[in-house]
Amino acid sequence: MKFKPLETKRLILRPITTEDIQDFFELDSNPKVHLFLGNQPVKTIEESEAMVANILEQYKTNGLGRLAVVKKHTGEFMGWSGLKYEKNVRKEFNYYDIGYRLKEQFWGQGYATEAAIASLNYGFKDLQLKHIGAAADINHIASNTILKNIGMQPSGTFKFEDILCNWYDIKNPAM
Repeated sequence: MKFKPLETKRLILRPITTEDIQDFFELDSNPKVHLFLGNQPVKTIEESEAMVANILEQYKTNGLGRLAVVKKHTGEFMGWSGLKYEKNVRKEFNYYDIGYRLKEQFWGQGYATEAAIASLNYGFKDLQLKHIGAAADINHIASNTILKNIGMQPSGTFKFEDILCNWYDIKNPAM
């Protein structure tokens, strides 16, 4: 994947590499991070290796995938954000999904919103996507707030793995 990193005021979003595996493990082994993701934090570094390998495969197969979120002035790995071609969450259709996941110490500071806005802009301006979707557990107040704050429109609910989720979508304003 040839990709120029995205920059915001405080962040750089760059392609994920195998060098991020330890950071993925730190992120996804925290039970609080997985509270609204099925409550299944990773337990081994091999699980994180598989997650990174899956993202690298998405880059090859779909030309896009989640991006590492790095603090601009320190280079510190904070988590990930970005777009993904999603084929599993909504059984009735595939879609381009926007998502984010940050280490706990970066919660509540606007980083996920900042990264998500950069990802939306990239999807609409650079990739010329017509439509982007997102899902959030109905009980995940922070994620639902972020999706609304970036302009996504709530449009119903659905169940994913027995969890009731809100569905959001947004259309490319230029199309």
